[in-house]
Amino acid sequence: MPLLEVEDLSVRFQTDDGPVHAVDKVSFELDAREVLAIVGESGCGKSVTAMSLLRLLPDSATITGDVRFDGDDLLAAPESRMRDIRGNEISFIFQEPMTSLNPVFTVGRQVGEVLRRHEGLSKRAARERTTELLDLVGIPAPERRVDEYPHELSGGMRQRVMIAMAVACEPQVLIADEPTTALDVTIQAGILDLMRELRERLGTAIVLITHDLGVVADIADRVVVMYAGRKAEEAPVGDLFAHPQHPYTIGLLGAVPQPETGESSSGEGSRRLQEIPGIVPSLSEPADHCPFAPRCSRADDRSRSEVPQLEVVRPEHRVACFHPGTEADAR
Repeated sequence: MPLLEVEDLSVRFQTDDGPVHAVDKVSFELDAREVLAIVGESGCGKSVTAMSLLRLLPDSATITGDVRFDGDDLLAAPESRMRDIRGNEISFIFQEPMTSLNPVFTVGRQVGEVLRRHEGLSKRAARERTTELLDLVGIPAPERRVDEYPHELSGGMRQRVMIAMAVACEPQVLIADEPTTALDVTIQAGILDLMRELRERLGTAIVLITHDLGVVADIADRVVVMYAGRKAEEAPVGDLFAHPQHPYTIGLLGAVPQPETGESSSGEGSRRLQEIPGIVPSLSEPADHCPFAPRCSRADDRSRSEVPQLEVVRPEHRVACFHPGTEADAR
């Protein structure tokens, strides 16, 4: 049985300018020890999807659908149960550690608070365990860092503190929202190695929210591609990179530079990076056609009048497109 099951998840925000349909009927599953990457450009709904799983969205959000974790219906569970789940069974690594960590409390107090809340540790025991966790995530001199404040740490170390806090109670699921954004490549590699090590050591499943396809290729087992609040494609990571089917996925891959040749990753030998023309559509109304149609060279009358549903095109590979396939297939 999947550890986490999400079915027809939809999120709507009520704003002064009217409703915004940020997520529209998104479904996926997460198995134990699996790394599932959710990718897409800014505004596609991936972070809203992740935060809705733990009901971390503001009151202006209306969440519908089913989110089931280990027998619990997370959207219907009382808030007292959600407080037990958050940080204990499912943990969240937020995108910006400097704004997520409290600047007036030491690192040790903030990590220790999680341990005292969920594990019932004494203040002294929580401090000792916090020091062990800082060491686990690769922070040097943890005995000293435990008494430091967030502003005294580098960006990479603050991100590691967030990870230490997230894994303090050895959660079954770790949701990481852009965990390597704004970090240099060396620190990015260290964070990814750390997450990989934690999965192996603790058996934690990971939902990775990112726009960085290099990160996806490095750590993910399976990928969900989102566009305009909907799921466009889902596949095992190797199959997605080797046989992308949705024109949007192909466009994303074409915009990734190849370090050795400077060519795009579309495999067609172009030495110029590809761009996806147009802009992301407004989310003020639910889609009544393919949301990518205005930007797609393959769009036809059907694409402009009907919403494509996810269909199996290869083993474990599904795509929501009336004209799937690589550029070579399209020609």
